[in-house]
Amino acid sequence: MLTNIKNTEARVLRLAVSMAVLFILSGCQTLKTYMEMPDNHRVLFWSQDKREGAFTQMEKHSDVAVISASGTASPLPMGKKLEFKDGEIEAFFEAQHIAGLIVLEKGEVRFEKYARSLDKEKRWSSFSLAKSITSTLIGMAIKDGYIDSVQSELVQYIPELKGTAYDGVTIEHLLTMSTGVGWSETYKAKSDVAQFIIHKAPDGMDSTISYMSRLKRVAPPGEVFNYNTGESNLAGILVERATGRPISEYLSEKIWKPHGMEADALWAFNEDGVEIGGCCIAARLRDFARYGQFMLDDAKLNGRSTVPENWVKDATAVQIPFDDDKGYGYLWWTFQNGYYGAEGIFGQHMRLIPESDTLIVTLSNWPSAGGSPELRASRSLMYAKIKINLLLDESDEPRRQVVASR
Repeated sequence: MLTNIKNTEARVLRLAVSMAVLFILSGCQTLKTYMEMPDNHRVLFWSQDKREGAFTQMEKHSDVAVISASGTASPLPMGKKLEFKDGEIEAFFEAQHIAGLIVLEKGEVRFEKYARSLDKEKRWSSFSLAKSITSTLIGMAIKDGYIDSVQSELVQYIPELKGTAYDGVTIEHLLTMSTGVGWSETYKAKSDVAQFIIHKAPDGMDSTISYMSRLKRVAPPGEVFNYNTGESNLAGILVERATGRPISEYLSEKIWKPHGMEADALWAFNEDGVEIGGCCIAARLRDFARYGQFMLDDAKLNGRSTVPENWVKDATAVQIPFDDDKGYGYLWWTFQNGYYGAEGIFGQHMRLIPESDTLIVTLSNWPSAGGSPELRASRSLMYAKIKINLLLDESDEPRRQVVASR
């Protein structure tokens, strides 16, 4: 049984700040080291105005891979517009520094609004929403026969980890961040999350694998949850090694093209030229919504599952319980009542409500990476209002049939 986590609210705030390894700077040992880092590593210290412009132009601040779309967008039918009290949604956008918000119910767009520097044609950087997408790619790799199962050992696919603390660690341990491998996210100069960002690997060795190989085991696998930024990158390497292709290409083949995303997306590279498994996909708001609907449709395309049986149920169930209503699945955050979601720093958020076939995607530019307790509480309150408004809006008017095939 996994150990419950104490003081969850404080931990979740700290973890939220750690969700994008390329963007963690507080571990830099000297100002000189910090100033010599590439510009995209310093996002935590950018002004809010600079972030707002940069979030729509990831390719100007990072080397990126293109996640190709098919060129034919799947329809997002317009449903009855969700109404709010006068000025309520405008005040919410202003307080939350929101650039875009979309609500889908039963595959129909019930609400869509843009602000700041974002519009329908622009992409927005998502940070750790990528973790949950990488999780789905692992499920697809199992379905496609590239990976045996979540019970397979990680070293089977990343043999450089043999003889390290990752011997005996399974893919399921990696997905639930319960590997038992020691890792510190304290943001002090000697912490792992700080040293990881500036680690230089021997020639020819991946820097992520090189650093993670140095870590020591502190608990048996499967017993203790410990949020580990480096391991989310290992998850991306796992997909690449198993499939024999870049994860951006695999994502394009498995979801972006067949599901009818309307535009190419971008996935940032690390300094080894490898996509960051736990961070940094930039896409249009509507395409993030299409991905959410794909998950609500049990990861099916044209009625056929793209993942193993029960994968979505298992991935979005509470694998690791916390002390309050929040938990952790397979790189997905889980909540009471069967809700689940993906979260990223500066207020990027996806909430999925299977019972009502509803999803909410919010793209923001919070003043700080983790946001304040007030911002998080206000967002949760608005999500609850949206759900209530949808329930109250169930009228006698027949609902339009969803055109998009699922």
